[in-house]
Amino acid sequence: MKKLAITLAVCSALASTASNAEYSVDINEDHTLSFGGYFKADLRNVQGDLAYLDFWIGNNRVQPNTNETRFNVRESRFNIKYLNTKIKAVLEWDFYDDQQPTGASETVTGGHSLRLRHAYVEYDKWTLGQTWSTFMPLVSIADALDFGGAHVGQVFIRQSQIRYTNGGLELALENPSTQSGASQSIPDVVARYTFKGDWGQVAFAGLMRNLDNNDDVTAADGTQFAYNVHGRIKTFGKDDFRFSYSDGRSGRYVSPAANINDLATNGDIHEAQAYTLAYRHFWNESWRSSAYYGAVKIDEIGADRKHWGVNLIKSITPHFSVGGELGNYKTESGDSDYFQLSAKYVL
Repeated sequence: MKKLAITLAVCSALASTASNAEYSVDINEDHTLSFGGYFKADLRNVQGDLAYLDFWIGNNRVQPNTNETRFNVRESRFNIKYLNTKIKAVLEWDFYDDQQPTGASETVTGGHSLRLRHAYVEYDKWTLGQTWSTFMPLVSIADALDFGGAHVGQVFIRQSQIRYTNGGLELALENPSTQSGASQSIPDVVARYTFKGDWGQVAFAGLMRNLDNNDDVTAADGTQFAYNVHGRIKTFGKDDFRFSYSDGRSGRYVSPAANINDLATNGDIHEAQAYTLAYRHFWNESWRSSAYYGAVKIDEIGADRKHWGVNLIKSITPHFSVGGELGNYKTESGDSDYFQLSAKYVL
């Protein structure tokens, strides 16, 4: 009977009205399941000398005379959360596992595979499992049509970890894996301290990696350091200014695909300087815009890459929004303009 009651409660929650930000099921007084996420559809056109991507990262994929338009729903996602008086557990997926723009054939249907984003447990001051790296400045990400904004200038990584949090202090041991697949024995170490107030928040983070090159002279060997400063500052009304600056030998942590293999010289990962700036303005209660810019520079490989974007977003209901964005991604080898239209419904 108890199993039947829980099943009926789940069905009732899934059939409830869309006015709820999240669908919750009370299993008993102390245990709750909730279901959330969002549905998102994108129309994107890319023109220039760099190949089409559903969103720009830090790579340099040259393809002259690109002029490509695509529809996709890959950013759509769903999550399941379990809560009791002491524990929070989260599972979340999106549809990027086939990666873009190739993957499952679109001849008959736009089939996209599930990709695990988060799988973690929070207990007291501890976080265990896969979620955003403690080194990642989540609050500084621009309010862009594609989640992540200017990836090229951003720390952007999710991975398995053990994290301890006490007030503004966070300490973590994280996955030391490298893209090359070289075996590693010592976890990456991250420390971050966040200052918060009515004005917003600012944080300082440090990263230490101790890598073994496994006799590969092109790979990193020994201790590597990097740091990040980031924040979100309230300005006028609901407006805010967001920023992030990273420097050091971060490798795969910064600017996805710019140095994903942790390439090194004399055992030291190529040093990367990366930053993002974003300003979000509310025109009124239902219209808002963001202008953002991001860049990375890695001298050892001649990487000098930049991304800017500006958008206009309309909140039709508290859960449903539509918007348009235009911008440009530029590398040392060329550049491409893009225009995107998006519709998003948040559960």
